[in-house]
Amino acid sequence: MDGSDLGLDPVVHPLPRLSLCAALAAGPGWVEFAVVRETTGLSDSAVSKHSRALEGGGYVEIKKGAVGRKPRTWLRLTPMGRARLAGHVAALQRLAAPANVQVETS
Repeated sequence: MDGSDLGLDPVVHPLPRLSLCAALAAGPGWVEFAVVRETTGLSDSAVSKHSRALEGGGYVEIKKGAVGRKPRTWLRLTPMGRARLAGHVAALQRLAAPANVQVETS
């Protein structure tokens, strides 16, 4: 069982990817690589690896450029990435809902 039958998105589901998508969803558009790294607490290599996987699935766009002479990388969620993240979060909320039931003790 991969969770997709529960509405979980297998591309977004690994925690580093979920963290990366959440960080990008909070941004207004393009978010600099360093900001994503600091926000998620992931290493450079983990951000690179997971952002490439998300890019390969069409969830994230990656843009490279420079500020002055320093190379920079920016990332942003695609519209499909935003929709898939929203669906994944909704599935997580449905799964967590039974845990919110209060048990009364006498």
